[in-house]
Amino acid sequence: MTEHVKVEIAAGVMTLTLQRPEKKNALTGAMYNAMSQALKQAETDPAVRVVLFQGDGDSFTAGNDLADFASQARGESEVDSPAHRFIETISKVGKPLVAAVQGNAVGVGTTMLLHCDLVYLAENARLITPFVNLALVPEAASSWLLPLRIGHARAYAMFALGEPMDAQGALASGLANAVVPQADLRQRAHDVAIALTRRPAGSLGMTKKLMREQQRIAAQIAEEGVLFKERLATPEAREAFAAFAERRQPDFTKLSA
Repeated sequence: MTEHVKVEIAAGVMTLTLQRPEKKNALTGAMYNAMSQALKQAETDPAVRVVLFQGDGDSFTAGNDLADFASQARGESEVDSPAHRFIETISKVGKPLVAAVQGNAVGVGTTMLLHCDLVYLAENARLITPFVNLALVPEAASSWLLPLRIGHARAYAMFALGEPMDAQGALASGLANAVVPQADLRQRAHDVAIALTRRPAGSLGMTKKLMREQQRIAAQIAEEGVLFKERLATPEAREAFAAFAERRQPDFTKLSA
């Protein structure tokens, strides 16, 4: 295990398990780096045919550790490049990606699913993209991929209002393959991952490539990244993270865009 990310390879499946349950698997720079490194290994390791994401505890992930964002908003540290590197890395993976999601999947916890090929949700899963609530903008090409998948109206509500999407809603919207009892979640996702290892890897890779507009995705990620970095330096972002730290509602009404 490296920095709260356990990496296991067995029977052709690399399983990446987020292991920071006491913090709802909130992602630190070290955790992003560990996942990026594992995905790069998976791409070149013939022993890996499929990658499976899962998280320990009651949440898949609370998204980026907000302490990192708050530090950046105060100008105390550089913008979190490990997160951006992970987003770029997962968007380019050619091997099949499977996700098993329980509880909350916040921010990148949801947007990364748009780069997974098969997604299985526990009945208590909630997909949440609170970027605007934090005075930020969407990332991981989600500003294009999410409306493309579920339509503008639902995507805008998730982004602008921070409205969670429950498991059944995600299934109906095309964001997941199935909703299963939490007790069965990991086994269901693992069984599917094993099934994929038995398919011809070359055909799987080409099929995935044909299904994804890689240049458009890369361009969207780059544009979002520039704006995200700019937003972190705004008075709105400082207010958002100060309010979070002080456990109060932010007041954006007197701040300019």
